[in-house]
Amino acid sequence: MPLIATAYLAFAGGLLVGYGEVGVLGSWLTGLVALAILALARPRRDGTRMWLVFTFLGALAISSADVRGARTAPEGPLEKDENGILDRAREHAGRSIDATFQADAPLARALLIADRQQIPLEMNAAFVAAGLVHILSISGLHVGIIAASIALLLESMRFSRRPAAVATLLVVALYVALLGAQPPALRAAAMVGAVTLGKVSQRPTSPWALLAIGAFIPLVRPQVVSNLGYQLSVAGMAALISSAIFNKKFLRPRYKGIRRKIMGEVVTSILATIVSAPLIAWAFGRVSVVGPLSNIVATPIVGVLQPLLFLALLLAPVPVLGHFAADAAHPLLHGLDSCARFFAAVPGGVISVTPSWPAVVCALAAVCALMIACVSRFPARPLIFGAAFTAVMIAVPFPVMSSGRLEMHMLDVGQGDAILLRTPAGRWIVIDAGRAWATGDAGRSVVVPYVKKKGGEVLAFVLSHPHLDHVGGASTVLAALHPGAYWDAAFAGGNSGYRRSLDVARRQRIPWHRVHPNDSISVDGVTLNFLAPDSAWTAALSDANEASTVVLVRYGMVRFLLTGDAEQEEEHWLVRNSGTLRADVLKVAHHGSSTSSGDEFIRKVCPRIALISVGALNSYGHPSGDVISALRGIGARVMRTDKEGTIVVATDGTKLELQTANRNWELSPQSSGSYSESPSRCQRPFSGSTRSFPGRAIGLAGFRPA
Repeated sequence: MPLIATAYLAFAGGLLVGYGEVGVLGSWLTGLVALAILALARPRRDGTRMWLVFTFLGALAISSADVRGARTAPEGPLEKDENGILDRAREHAGRSIDATFQADAPLARALLIADRQQIPLEMNAAFVAAGLVHILSISGLHVGIIAASIALLLESMRFSRRPAAVATLLVVALYVALLGAQPPALRAAAMVGAVTLGKVSQRPTSPWALLAIGAFIPLVRPQVVSNLGYQLSVAGMAALISSAIFNKKFLRPRYKGIRRKIMGEVVTSILATIVSAPLIAWAFGRVSVVGPLSNIVATPIVGVLQPLLFLALLLAPVPVLGHFAADAAHPLLHGLDSCARFFAAVPGGVISVTPSWPAVVCALAAVCALMIACVSRFPARPLIFGAAFTAVMIAVPFPVMSSGRLEMHMLDVGQGDAILLRTPAGRWIVIDAGRAWATGDAGRSVVVPYVKKKGGEVLAFVLSHPHLDHVGGASTVLAALHPGAYWDAAFAGGNSGYRRSLDVARRQRIPWHRVHPNDSISVDGVTLNFLAPDSAWTAALSDANEASTVVLVRYGMVRFLLTGDAEQEEEHWLVRNSGTLRADVLKVAHHGSSTSSGDEFIRKVCPRIALISVGALNSYGHPSGDVISALRGIGARVMRTDKEGTIVVATDGTKLELQTANRNWELSPQSSGSYSESPSRCQRPFSGSTRSFPGRAIGLAGFRPA
């Protein structure tokens, strides 16, 4: 057991630093400690032939690996090649799910093929708040249910043990390959393989050895150390093993019949929630208090739903049969969604936290101590250690760690914008707050939890323009984070969401500033220059997009250009009146719409990286293929939130580092520090007059919450 605790602490070390050199070291330490566990577990306790399991695991991982943790950006587009057989198979499966499940397709996609891109923001927020987000990640629960269903079906058809095992492993392997060999599914498949081979050879399988198998995956695919699905999968399995041993030792002698069953389910759900809480807190900045109850309700639903979804996918080529299976699954899909929404709406069901590295380490250590206590014959000592770590975590005000770099966080808020700038001192400037819907908004579901999770003071809120996909969460952000100032262009035709944000700012006594060209904000070595809009002509505009606030962010030798939803008319004005627009990173205007990003403008900016905030399968057809082609034509690397999720660009003033959920790499400094002219790849003559505006330089040092 001390080895297992050490493995989890090593794993936590890799998790906390993210995927990088130390992260890889953490994953290797986890694997090496797992090897020690296997060496102790195998003799006379576990007769499973482990080399067969690792051959099975390695074949799946190596055949599906696309990037082995490269930290230097490759030349050319960063988008994944989608011409492989498995990619085409996933696309075909996705189309089959869409045709078969129709309105319920987003949730069915997540549960079947691990595609969460179509999950509405409000649904994802409900699952997080209810403590059920792990259900949306393919894990041992899903793969195990499918494997058990197949084995039960073959057994009922009187297949002998060996052919049934081979068929089960083959189906599981093909299913995991269809999923893209994602880390949680790989771990689950390896465990299924070990258990199945153990049954065929009539030999017992140690549960701790099964857990150790999952710890070997980072040795094959190091980047999984930062994959939340894999983290939750391993933690959940450890909780299940610990609770099973606890139930056997402590509940079985005390309870009988249905009472023992109920108590066992309650203990398992509580322990699983506690074990996963540090990971959820680190990832989302929230901990669900209602998680134990919601999991007791949701897990049986998933147990019946998952085989039906899999059957519907298999029968999809015969539409009548596929729809028949889907009709049986629809009520369960609705029930699962309703369960998440019900528990998410429980008052006080979610606690917002600001996790720091030391606090999360203490939490993980306390979790390890709790699991050791559950399986130990002498639980008092680990419980004392766990209580001590918990007390330290609660009592000691650990400082929030800053990176010492400028960071731009483009949050995944669906079809909308929400951008966070984090200064080298760990303070924030929020630009836009995403959209709103009937039961909430992106400010409450995404922006506020994200900032509170990271910690740090919010210096200012900047609104690019008052459209609902940008201002929808503004009132929530202003009320919850109380920024030191509110900047916007004061467009005359603002909607109710915009007026509500102004009302909140007035009631909270947040200073309001109207944007003028050449105004600037300087804080912590970062300068924000407002380039547009010009109030002299915005009053005559009917479309707020054309009056978007455009900001040039400078830190050292690196520049970011944030354009809101600026249309080509405003871009022409910027080209004529703003001098140099050169920037390393361009936030592409209007979600990549063809009405923005004119050829002359993007050549003038000449970005190395172009970021697009856009919702998956949106009804507007964003982003435009022509815009993407034009950006790639000047050598820009295009990244989209509907493909990558939240995107983070960090800089120390010279080089750039990009981070997504699955990738992390660096771009070397540009060859020249001069922004006076565009590189040769973007040079193109253009004409236009220039004029200047008197500007104001405003420091934020004096802005503090009232």
